[in-house]
Amino acid sequence: MQQSSYIRSLDGLRFLAVGLVLVDHWSNYRLGFPGSYLGVSLFFVLSGYLITGILLKAKNVDNQVNRPHGQSLKLFYIRRTIRIFPIYYLILLLLFFLNFDNIRQHIFWLASYQTNNYIAFNSSWMGAYDHFWSLAVEEQFYIFFPFVIFYVPKRFLSQVLIALCIISVLLRCYFYYNNYNWVVPFVLMPTSLDALGLGSLLAYFLQNTKMYFSNKYIKLGLFLSFLAYCLVVILLKSESKPHNFYSVVLLRMFESIFSVFLIVNCIKINDNSMVTKVKRILFENNFVVYIGKISYGIYIYHHFIYNVYYSSNSNILVKIFHKLNQFSSGLGDNPAVQIAILFPITVIVASVSWYVFEKPINQLKERFEY
Repeated sequence: MQQSSYIRSLDGLRFLAVGLVLVDHWSNYRLGFPGSYLGVSLFFVLSGYLITGILLKAKNVDNQVNRPHGQSLKLFYIRRTIRIFPIYYLILLLLFFLNFDNIRQHIFWLASYQTNNYIAFNSSWMGAYDHFWSLAVEEQFYIFFPFVIFYVPKRFLSQVLIALCIISVLLRCYFYYNNYNWVVPFVLMPTSLDALGLGSLLAYFLQNTKMYFSNKYIKLGLFLSFLAYCLVVILLKSESKPHNFYSVVLLRMFESIFSVFLIVNCIKINDNSMVTKVKRILFENNFVVYIGKISYGIYIYHHFIYNVYYSSNSNILVKIFHKLNQFSSGLGDNPAVQIAILFPITVIVASVSWYVFEKPINQLKERFEY
């Protein structure tokens, strides 16, 4: 597959992930299935896959030229800092200045990427910046994971990655059976490692094995993993408790397995089949690719533009929705109408952020090539 098609497919997957999160959040979780959970798991799997691919290539180059991994490790952290920190800390600075939603009392946790740990320790959400928990998970993953890739011998690496996935599921079992609040295993980094680890395993197998990825079996894997995911969703919805064994322990694992096969189908299938045609229509058109490219900003901004739980009556969008209700009863409360208004606004905000702030800074990564 051509590199451009590969990149477009990845951006298309980012579009899907952020789209699931936005629609689920803005519709007040009315999708009928945990769409935002699936979107976040897809983000985690993609992150594990992409980061591991980068690190493995850097490790191979280091080994070929017989140099220590310290330089590649430094370059990795510099490049991640350039991509992730500027927009994040700019938003924190702005929110701190405005004292938005009492952010000043939480600033240490937010600034140190400990949002998820605060939520877990207190068994409660923080406010309109709740969604930063997933960014904290990824940042904590970035801190330790390069050392795993660089310093675990190649012959043991796949076993270590599998062990991380198993430990993650076992930890969720521990928290569930010891009656911890469901949010604890949901937001902690170690309990998210099956998603991140399965993405890492995918990158490892694609780069380091002679495994033949037959199109037939890749498509079958996508179909079977989707069925398994649907079964888990049906089982969790059949339980009387909203947060049960299926939702707390099994859901993320099956979301992640489905995400792995979704990624493989997008990056490996390039034939004349219906799967390829659908992929090109859904994941590789220019609009979807563009949204995927700016998805980081979209994810950061969307809760501040409108939040079902925290947006006050002074929010201009809340006022617009109230006006629509006056015009036609229930119109402003219709999730489809709200999303039709919120999505373009969020895209515009994220686009301005991308072209004015993020993209110019992101270009600095060219000075720090591996």
